[in-house]
Amino acid sequence: MVDINRRDAVKHLGGMAGGFAAVMAGGDSFWEEFGKPEPAEYAQSAARRGLPPVKITDVKVIRTQVGRSQFLNVKVLTDEPGLYGVGDGNHLERVSIVAANIEKFLKPMVVGRNVDEIEDIWQTAFTSTYWRSAVDANNAMAAIDGALWDIMGKRAGMPVYNLLGGRVRAGTRMFTGASTRSLEDLEDSIREGMERGYQHFRFRGVRDPNSPVTEMNSEAAAAAAAALDRGVDLPRFSKTTDAYFIHSLERAFEHIRNTIGWEIELGSDVHNNVTPAGGLILAKALEPYRPWFLEDLFTVDDWGWYERVRETSAVGLAHGETFTHRLEWLPLVENHLIDYVRAHISAIGGLNMARKLAMLCEFFNVRTSWHGPSNVSPIGHAINMHLDLACYNFGIGEGGNFNDQLRELYPGLPEIRNGVRYPANDLPGLGVDIDEEVAAKYPPQDPGGNRGARSIDGEPRRP
Repeated sequence: MVDINRRDAVKHLGGMAGGFAAVMAGGDSFWEEFGKPEPAEYAQSAARRGLPPVKITDVKVIRTQVGRSQFLNVKVLTDEPGLYGVGDGNHLERVSIVAANIEKFLKPMVVGRNVDEIEDIWQTAFTSTYWRSAVDANNAMAAIDGALWDIMGKRAGMPVYNLLGGRVRAGTRMFTGASTRSLEDLEDSIREGMERGYQHFRFRGVRDPNSPVTEMNSEAAAAAAAALDRGVDLPRFSKTTDAYFIHSLERAFEHIRNTIGWEIELGSDVHNNVTPAGGLILAKALEPYRPWFLEDLFTVDDWGWYERVRETSAVGLAHGETFTHRLEWLPLVENHLIDYVRAHISAIGGLNMARKLAMLCEFFNVRTSWHGPSNVSPIGHAINMHLDLACYNFGIGEGGNFNDQLRELYPGLPEIRNGVRYPANDLPGLGVDIDEEVAAKYPPQDPGGNRGARSIDGEPRRP
């Protein structure tokens, strides 16, 4: 629609009685005469003309599964026809509980509310369960929170990153994983990643097929599974001894430094595979290879050990994938015990909380590296990116390019070029949508799943 206001219309309409009457009548008569603009444009005009605020009329939960990844997204609909927002509340392990939380509790609470009341709605949802920061409740409120930011951007006529202060970078540098089937495969996959522009690589240790312990571990795991007559609920026998894990990772770092060199960054997701004492040994063993970060060296229950490792090693430390409550990350940040915060944005309550966490981290020179595996929905990745584009203390992003199925399902997805993720457009809001007709092709296959692992003797271990 060509931009037009009432003064210009009066000037140019002259003797057109019907058009003149529409201009002078104002309100919807003006749009009926000259054509109604797009929903976001009309909402912007309504706000400028002092019309009543836009209200939430419905919350639609959309669950899909592409490959092994389940996604939970929402559409928050408004009383302005065609104007809606999309959000992410993906919690792979208990996705059906998140969906029920939204449908039964949050939806009745937010329908009828003003879409601009993001902070009030967030704070109300935060205390609505009485018990704070349950991960299921956090993901449910995050889905609605992200959709409200999307709506606000559409009403304001700008991308969400502009609402957060504007871009301070063109794109977000990403890290990628590398194969650990063998030392040669690890080297080849890193070289291939370098050809695609990546400079940051994360990997686990490479197992030595010639080590007698490799076969011993497999036999021990099989014996433990057979001996547990009650059944094995989490049959991932992936936890070995500290010595085995540390040596396998040290071999991998040594090989890459000797073959490829020192110009790239190397890191590892330790994921609590060693004891706290083993974590201290691991950090010292890898320090000569200059890891940019070791992730989850300790569990969230053992964060006090970060004080010990800071006294003995200068390796970069990342933590936060299992965070759900502000009191988990506050001492780590304010005491300079980590270098990167790895929080899963929907698990901590969504964009509204994540922007506050990012601001806190800036004051202590802690960088952001939001959790971004393949089971974060593409809308969740878009939320990560918008915050990263506007965040001065952004560190590194996680996530790869999206396949054709996801691009069909989620129009407007960002893309990675030369190891950097860029927005695909500068549309208002998040710039990403979800196609419900396509979503119907990918129904979820189960209500969620369990996570965890066991030692080779069958003992449950904390992830």
